[in-house]
Amino acid sequence: MQSGYFDIDERIRELADIAEKESCEQFSKIEETAKINGEKVLYSFIKNKVSEACLKGTNGYGYDDLGRDIADKVYADAFGAEDAIVRHNFVNGTHALSTALFGILRPNDTLLCATGAPYDTLEGVIGIDGKSGKGSLKDFGIKYAQIDLLTDGMPDYEKIKECSGAAKVLYIQRSRGYSLRPSLSIEIIEKIVKTAKQSNNDIIVIVDNCYGEFAEEKEPTDVGADLIVGSLIKNPGGGIAQTGGYIAGRADLVEMCADRLTCVGMGKEVGCSLNMTREILLGFFLAPRTVCEALKTSVFACRFFELLGFKTLPKSDEKRTDIIASVLLKNEENLTAFCQGIQKGSPVDSFAIPEAWDMPGYDSKVIMAAGAFTMGASIELSADAPIREPFAAWLQGGLTYPTGRLGVMLAAQEMKNRGCI
Repeated sequence: MQSGYFDIDERIRELADIAEKESCEQFSKIEETAKINGEKVLYSFIKNKVSEACLKGTNGYGYDDLGRDIADKVYADAFGAEDAIVRHNFVNGTHALSTALFGILRPNDTLLCATGAPYDTLEGVIGIDGKSGKGSLKDFGIKYAQIDLLTDGMPDYEKIKECSGAAKVLYIQRSRGYSLRPSLSIEIIEKIVKTAKQSNNDIIVIVDNCYGEFAEEKEPTDVGADLIVGSLIKNPGGGIAQTGGYIAGRADLVEMCADRLTCVGMGKEVGCSLNMTREILLGFFLAPRTVCEALKTSVFACRFFELLGFKTLPKSDEKRTDIIASVLLKNEENLTAFCQGIQKGSPVDSFAIPEAWDMPGYDSKVIMAAGAFTMGASIELSADAPIREPFAAWLQGGLTYPTGRLGVMLAAQEMKNRGCI
């Protein structure tokens, strides 16, 4: 039975039903992954004796903060790591990544990026965008090398083997981010790690794990990565955490990162949790299910827009390794209508009308649709797009599949209203 709350064209509703039915096989696989990850997370809560006392915050120096310390152990166990540092005062994923890189690298060390150019926001951290002199890694005498991906978007294993011997850190970006290359599966990450360590057993592999947590049954730390780094307003925060990030992996390396976040000699021992621990733990507990909802939204969106005649990356029947999908919308009018329709399906600020603007750090105008309970939370349904060829919208998130499904349908309805489909 169809509800009558939204004025959606009957043909769009029919196509949505078809897309949903044709996505059932993918949905089943996603649900199975969620079950495995949910069991893993619950086990980590029980093993580490999470108690009501852990949900209370501290202030001041934060000495002996039980909830903070237990949250670190819960993350570490669930991610197959020796240790973790999970903190609300990581302001975003880039901050957590920067902390890890500055924590591990020393003057004259080489940082080798195995997956092509990193996110735009890391260019200033590394010092590859002309911003040297402001405290970048380059300013501290740290060298940078980059291995471009092959034409099919896959890693160049021969180059990785050739170049790893001289590097201190091998950096892997798991997600597709805002490019059209595939995101990396755990299987591929494992192959990268093994290839690098064949040439240099001491190389430290750091994985930007943003958008990928709980998309598969394993994490990069389960297959040999030394550190993984991510944001709590993406997958692991479960739509509950308001801010924060994490670093997990080898205990000695986590300690070095903690010394960078706070100060040498204090590391993880200080830093009050205020009243953030409850939402950090609750969000992590919900994360496998929330990621499942986002992945199902992604599969549905891709199949639905394929039925409308648009290309998507990944295709609807391809295995998901992160929560991001690209819909190639052919022209600016389609792209603008799509993003404005996504906004109309948002629980917050649905009445706002996103427009393309000159966003700092980008060489073309960008339109962003995001009506979220937490500003910038990529685990919530949103769509971002630079106004340039191939006019692709990067769709991500969806706290619940039913509302994510509706958001996608409303994007199509807006395109229909404009005569785009």
